[in-house]
Amino acid sequence: MSKNLKVGAVAPLFSLLDQDGKEVDIGKLVGKKALVVYFYPKDFTTGCTMEAHEFREMHEEFQKNGAEVIGISSDDVASHKRFAEEHQLPFTLLSDPDNRVRDMYGAWGTAGTPGRVTYLIDRQGVIRMVFSSQVQPRKHISEALRVLEEINKQPVLSGQ
Repeated sequence: MSKNLKVGAVAPLFSLLDQDGKEVDIGKLVGKKALVVYFYPKDFTTGCTMEAHEFREMHEEFQKNGAEVIGISSDDVASHKRFAEEHQLPFTLLSDPDNRVRDMYGAWGTAGTPGRVTYLIDRQGVIRMVFSSQVQPRKHISEALRVLEEINKQPVLSGQ
């Protein structure tokens, strides 16, 4: 049952295997840095490759702004490994073979197809941006970076 998470919601925590077969626990990253978690339909497809290339080109900017980029699809670890190597992706790809995490986030497209949805999660684990567009894969990157930069300009309240 998908939740269709919105801005202001606390991001669900999860663990999945990365392209190297290592478990990545999102709960261990929250509190340390912001997360740009992007769900995409499938490795090696045109739109997904274009989106991955754009995240690759802007990866350093995300890191300068204190964020880690994580891509998620239902492709298996071996496919993610090939995709990351072939396209020289410097960020983590996570395998969600049963779409459990996609469902937790509500990252679905029309008619139950895997959606192209990007979430910006701040250091406190709160969703600060949700951008969904199947047909504008490059816009996910510029939107996430724009919101991340806005967040970084906001004053930090005492006690946080």
